[in-house]
Amino acid sequence: MIRVLPAVVVFILWAYCLVDSIGTREDRVRNLPKVAWVVLVLLFPLVGSIAWLVAGRPQGGPALTRPQGAAPGFPEYERPGRMAASDPEADEAFLRQVRERAEEQRRRYDAERRRRSEEPDGSAT
Repeated sequence: MIRVLPAVVVFILWAYCLVDSIGTREDRVRNLPKVAWVVLVLLFPLVGSIAWLVAGRPQGGPALTRPQGAAPGFPEYERPGRMAASDPEADEAFLRQVRERAEEQRRRYDAERRRRSEEPDGSAT
């Protein structure tokens, strides 16, 4: 049993590092391209896994601020490059404008549909 334990530990480490390297986003991987890390971990289970943990795995950084793209209450959107409204009042004004435009489009569509259904030529749908 003692002889098998190191092999099991290496296998578990290898499996974890392989899944972690495959599941990590390309832009977060450090030092080498993602494909190179996956190949390294696949071909050299122990050394590649340790190298991935030390030099390739993304480091946790500080939380993003709202101007950097953070979306309070939605951690899945807190990543670099993701933009969020920096002015909540302007965001609300924009959403109100979008709703008004959508309502106007609905009114025009309903008026056009009523006009077509009232036409005497029988081309109603």
